[in-house]
Amino acid sequence: MRQIIQSFKTGQTILEELPAPMVSRGALLIKTSHSLVSLGTERMLVEFGKANLIQKARQQPDKVKMVLDKIQAEGLIPTLETVFSKLEQPLPLGYCNVGTVVAVGEGVSGFAVGDRVASNGPHAEYVNVPQNLVAKIPDNVSQEEAVFTVISAIGLQGIRLCNPTFGETIVVTGLGLIGLLTAQMLVANGCRVIGIDIDAAKCALASSWGIETINPAKGGDPVQDVMAKTGGIGADGVIITASAKTNSIIADAAKMSRKRGRIILVGVIGLDLSRADFYEKELSFQVSCSYGPGRYDENYEQKGVDYPLAFVRWTEKRNFEAILQAISMQRLKVKELISEVIDLADFQKVYGEIGSSKSIASILKYPSGDDLGAETVRNAKHTLLLEEKNYKGSKGVLGIIGAGNFTKMTMLPALKGGKAHFKFIASSGGLTGTQLAKKYGFSHSTTDYTEILKDSEVDAVIITTRHNSHSKFVMEALTAKKHVFVEKPLAINAEQLKAVIGAYENQVSDNPENKASVMVGFNRRFSPHIEAIKNSLGNTPGPINLVATMNAGFIPANVWVHDMQVGGGRIIGEACHYLDLCVFLTGSTIASVCMNAMGETPLENTDNASILVKFHNGSNAVINYFSNGSKAYSKERVEVYSKEKTWVMDNFRTTEAFGVKGFKNLKTKIDKGHKNQFTQYVDFLQNGGKPLISWADLVNVSEASLAAIASLKSGNWVNIASKTNNSES
Repeated sequence: MRQIIQSFKTGQTILEELPAPMVSRGALLIKTSHSLVSLGTERMLVEFGKANLIQKARQQPDKVKMVLDKIQAEGLIPTLETVFSKLEQPLPLGYCNVGTVVAVGEGVSGFAVGDRVASNGPHAEYVNVPQNLVAKIPDNVSQEEAVFTVISAIGLQGIRLCNPTFGETIVVTGLGLIGLLTAQMLVANGCRVIGIDIDAAKCALASSWGIETINPAKGGDPVQDVMAKTGGIGADGVIITASAKTNSIIADAAKMSRKRGRIILVGVIGLDLSRADFYEKELSFQVSCSYGPGRYDENYEQKGVDYPLAFVRWTEKRNFEAILQAISMQRLKVKELISEVIDLADFQKVYGEIGSSKSIASILKYPSGDDLGAETVRNAKHTLLLEEKNYKGSKGVLGIIGAGNFTKMTMLPALKGGKAHFKFIASSGGLTGTQLAKKYGFSHSTTDYTEILKDSEVDAVIITTRHNSHSKFVMEALTAKKHVFVEKPLAINAEQLKAVIGAYENQVSDNPENKASVMVGFNRRFSPHIEAIKNSLGNTPGPINLVATMNAGFIPANVWVHDMQVGGGRIIGEACHYLDLCVFLTGSTIASVCMNAMGETPLENTDNASILVKFHNGSNAVINYFSNGSKAYSKERVEVYSKEKTWVMDNFRTTEAFGVKGFKNLKTKIDKGHKNQFTQYVDFLQNGGKPLISWADLVNVSEASLAAIASLKSGNWVNIASKTNNSES
């Protein structure tokens, strides 16, 4: 399929060939017929993409501060690599999509194949959209009319926040597409509407609908004219739909408002407010969030959990439905707003001149197809062949499931230039996977991960998806007799871990030594700093003491990693690194753990905790995982104490030893062991030998991670089920 994307690195707007998405649980696969170009929002994105680095920095001063903090904490080179990688990431354009349902995901109700629907899908021939962001189109509404649904909902949400009553005077500042739609809906609501814009054509169109207009470019004074039209009282409400950097718009809105008036911001403007303007009139000011309640709420949008209608009358989906009803009843007329309808292949007619365009609404029309259902889904190619390659007889042929930040920033750079053979990369939407496939020389990009499992040439599957899916993919790969490398954690709960252990132990093979292996991305033990300490300690150091600290940094509570059902929390998802590191350094498996967390009643997804760890060989460790420390301080630190000797590793940059004869202190750029781990793993795939980390260690560390959470709940030490006395690694 084809999709329009924006490159922030080159500034180009591209029609890219991508694999079509698969329908996911709780979503609908839609074959697009039309999509609307949001000239305001998309113009801003395109122009930002074309700006140089200095111009980009000036537009995002908050991001500049984040970059400076990262330089201080991690150094210049790693920070520049991160910044340039972000700029390489393409952005899908568009959010006003209309088409026909061709597949219905598991758990979806109220939709069927063949339904005409409007959604917030991007400019792509096929889109996979969660059900709460999709609405059915009434029979008497055309596709070209329905394409205004989502953008109209943005204006409608602004109106709902303004809460106008019949007969009130409402000013709409900015008569672009959203402004004109907003003004129309206000008229339908029984309001007296005054529109402000410097475009004479837009003012004339608004006037034809009974809207009074003020054009500052023709000598109109917004404040004085509004006050005159309202007999000196002022407007009951002002809805700002303009996009401009000036602070004068908000200042004028305050001055033209009546006492206790309401000001709603839908657009993007300067917000240097004058306290006096708002104080003297006791004005209310509120910023409207997109389409309405539910926006950016993962439970609502991605998991399909609706808000009870009796308590939240208007959600974003119900706003979509209200817009379509208004179009159906001819209370919202959108045909007059259409400036042009352009074939998808001619998209540059819109984007090539988007900075100077005078159009109100540009619609993209997609190639039509009469086939629906299974035939249409078959025609949507989910795997894209990028380059013909011969992998016959090769070992270390990789198929990667997951094309997120870890794959992009850490894994593929570590594998680059090595002996691995890249064949497949799978991503849910197809875009990120295809971009990475082209950059690193994969032959195939896919949205159907089962193609990797079915391919006889792929001998190892690497899994870098969200944590809750790890165990599922591991078990399916083992069933397909593939070696597995899974980013930590192996599982996020006891049920998943038990299932993975069963799948590993139940592999059918004539030769027990020929079982598919499992490797978890516990990379810290492969760092040259940790290897140097291990070599100095020896394989059987006897009882030692360790203190390991992760100054992990704050992550907002709504990020998926904190969701125990999706990410498993940061202790299971990341602190497990240090449990494995301690197993490696002690040469022993974990016997029991006890975790204490900050706060009077800490939650199981805490990210401020200390874990006490006892080992079978008598060693003892304290693992501190904190999210409330300074970014200026080192992110990771390990201290090892043994036989009147001490080793200190700081941030995987420096390692010093005290009282250790012959130990050479290390000083490197940050090296957490990713490169070494992947190099050794590919060598294992190609040449065989002993697994890099034993299965016993992997299970022991996974059990210990889960036991830490159980300990927090019970307040007691929790013994680990596995009974191995010595690490096999």
